[in-house]
Amino acid sequence: MPKYIIERELPGAGKLSADEWQEISQKSCQVIEELGPRIQWLNSYVTDDKVFCVYISPNEEMVRQHADMGGFPVNAISEVRSEIDPTTAE
Repeated sequence: MPKYIIERELPGAGKLSADEWQEISQKSCQVIEELGPRIQWLNSYVTDDKVFCVYISPNEEMVRQHADMGGFPVNAISEVRSEIDPTTAE
């Protein structure tokens, strides 16, 4: 199944509290439960003003539907074509 990286502009993201992240995460999980088992949130990376989320989903439309239902911003969605890491150099 395709993997996507979602870029979300969220000013002040790096300063959100653990309680705020818990609330946001709970909302995301609730929406995923409503959408069914075909979409999965793997993890997210938080910077000062952006959040980069990694999802497995059958298509980009379902990723957008998740964002719409959860009220999450979406600035870009990119499908992952391949993964590399330091072992790729071996």
